[in-house]
Amino acid sequence: MANSTKNVRSAPGPFVQIRRQLHQIPEPGFAEFKTQQFLLDYLESLPQERLEIRTWRTGILVNVKGTAPKRRLGYRADMDGLPITEDTSYEFRSTHSGFMHACGHDVHMSIGLGILTQAVQTPIKDDITFIFQPAEEGPGGAKPMLECEELQDWMPNQIVALHIAPEYPVGTIATKPGILFANTSELFIDLTGKGGHAAFPHLANDMVITACQLVSQLQTIVSRNVNPLDSAVITIGKIEGGTKQNIIAEKSRLEGTIRTLSATTMLLIKSRIEALAAGMETAYDCKVDIDYGANYLQVFNHAEPTQTFMDWVRETGIMKVIECTEAMTGEDFGYFLEKIPGFMFWLGVDTPYGLHHAKIEPNEQAIDLAIELISSYFRWISEQN
Repeated sequence: MANSTKNVRSAPGPFVQIRRQLHQIPEPGFAEFKTQQFLLDYLESLPQERLEIRTWRTGILVNVKGTAPKRRLGYRADMDGLPITEDTSYEFRSTHSGFMHACGHDVHMSIGLGILTQAVQTPIKDDITFIFQPAEEGPGGAKPMLECEELQDWMPNQIVALHIAPEYPVGTIATKPGILFANTSELFIDLTGKGGHAAFPHLANDMVITACQLVSQLQTIVSRNVNPLDSAVITIGKIEGGTKQNIIAEKSRLEGTIRTLSATTMLLIKSRIEALAAGMETAYDCKVDIDYGANYLQVFNHAEPTQTFMDWVRETGIMKVIECTEAMTGEDFGYFLEKIPGFMFWLGVDTPYGLHHAKIEPNEQAIDLAIELISSYFRWISEQN
């Protein structure tokens, strides 16, 4: 088992090199044009006898034919980057200004290509569908991709995905049956009042003041409306308001996120947000518009395949497996798990910087380990038919 060490910088293997190439071309959701072409070019370099390739928007679906299929396995990798300016020590930093693979999707894709390559070169009994999914970071590619015609003939009977975990050492994975990631919703609130001169505040309705009051009120929802034995988060990450220091703001905007471990609690929180917004309209004589943006289902691991996988990993010793607790992370892979039995797991990449951080540098030794792990698992589970 590999120990936690610094990233491999010399003589990288083929899929580490692929990760580095993908790292240089991060793109926003449904605009992963260079990424899609890079993946297609690689797929076309493989022997084609067992491959079928389809595209959907900027995503890719690949069927790898098994030798005696009785069912269909699935692996999903997300493709998009984040609007973050990179601040790593890499020589292969992002070439797309203001964008970065800060959530590990470059790692997820390279692992997917590694598993796919092994399945082509050394076929297993069952068919495998590889899903390279756009727009995980938003506005959400999983739900429409799951419903697209291109996937219907290749719908897996069981599906697997992974997500890099900075806090776990290389050689370790973490997962659990049941809820792993939270229900999530974006939150956008626009407030409109009456602007005016800073010297005459009594003649205007100040939307900076209103926004500040609403932010404070929103923070009471979790502390005073949610059962303390439940878990929920409301975070306002961005405030915009006003145009100049001596002009009372006519408009302001709040942008944030809601995270809950219960779908019922998500409905409760949204109801309270709407009630508070109505109160703000009355108290501050303004208009409040709410947009919940993209909403992601919880990632709920199916008990039987998850426990079977965890037991198998422990028995083989390929990697260490930890039964972790649930996290408030959001992931639209939950839509796949709503329809298809399967699971997601954390892959340890041992870096001091967290997900979505400009300095994150996942340990690349995890890539080949994950390829070996999932390839071996697919071969083993295929033999169980």
